[in-house]
Amino acid sequence: MSPEAFAQAALALPGATSQVQWGDDQVYKVGGKMFAVTDLAASRLSIKVSDIAYEALVESGQARPAPYLARAKWVQFDDLAALDDEEVADWLNTAHALVSARLTRAVRRELGLA
Repeated sequence: MSPEAFAQAALALPGATSQVQWGDDQVYKVGGKMFAVTDLAASRLSIKVSDIAYEALVESGQARPAPYLARAKWVQFDDLAALDDEEVADWLNTAHALVSARLTRAVRRELGLA
């Protein structure tokens, strides 16, 4: 997936925002909570996944535990360009849904996610 396609797909999700954080990371958030992170060149991708997806992706070697975020079931892909567009879009939707579900009802309502 290209960096442009990734940014477009991430920002198309309801209530999604993006900002540069920690110097050189593009952080995608919903309700102020992260659901995906890329480096500024968008070559690496870290993303929130379900418990089952975490185990499957790490055990298969397709991804590795994301630095600093593995305990929260985040994985890191080292080459975003090598990933299938539809698969990445599905992971984005899942990450967004997982993080959105943990927001308060008031925040979800405010973002149109209720």
